[in-house]
Amino acid sequence: MKLLQNHRSVRSYISDEINEEVLNEILLSGIRASNTGNMQLYSVVVTKDIHKKKLLAPLHFNQPMVNQAPVLLTICFDINRFYTWCSARNTETEFKNLLWLLNGTIDASILAQNICVAAEILGLGICYLGTTLYNAPEISSVLKLPVGVIPITALTLGYPDVIPELSDRLPLEAVVHYEEYNDYNESLIDVIYKDKEELETSKRFVTENSKENLAQVYTEVRYKKADSKFFTKKLSKFLVDQGFRLSDL
Repeated sequence: MKLLQNHRSVRSYISDEINEEVLNEILLSGIRASNTGNMQLYSVVVTKDIHKKKLLAPLHFNQPMVNQAPVLLTICFDINRFYTWCSARNTETEFKNLLWLLNGTIDASILAQNICVAAEILGLGICYLGTTLYNAPEISSVLKLPVGVIPITALTLGYPDVIPELSDRLPLEAVVHYEEYNDYNESLIDVIYKDKEELETSKRFVTENSKENLAQVYTEVRYKKADSKFFTKKLSKFLVDQGFRLSDL
């Protein structure tokens, strides 16, 4: 409980390599995670090579930790392996649809979180790279992913150089609903977000970006509508090119 409640995203690492036995122990802990039908619709690509990381770094918006961390893990939704198995066993299936894309994405996400917890237990630091879906086509090309393998997220992994402060989180009552969903009114939103908005870091973000409030920083600076449309269009095309039937939606 203490480890989970004190999680920090580590973005600065020392140069020490991760022992192969340690890495395998972490990955084994990952694949023991729950998954849909025990089909394990995921794969992990381990990147250690400095030249390969240099190719991947721009696709992760040149975040320094991509090159600095001794290991970069790309967590993928993978139906390629299952399709190949079915074909070799004289049967076939159709998983290139929304249902199985979501199933596989959930499986890959649970795998990733198991990896993170195992790594932190062993004294390593991790950081999720939310940039993975933004540039999934290019990352697929660098990693030579076949059709049916979609990068979902990535993790930097290494021994921490700097331990950051604990990030803020919304209070429990903001996200937990009992028996039924209790919708939010404006007065409740004010209570829920009060502490977050009054953080000095939040106030600084607002001032630095010349905005009226923190919500505007999120929607007009960090995650702009135009960016969302651009990357959604690119990801949609990539999925269609892979044979996913988005027209079924």
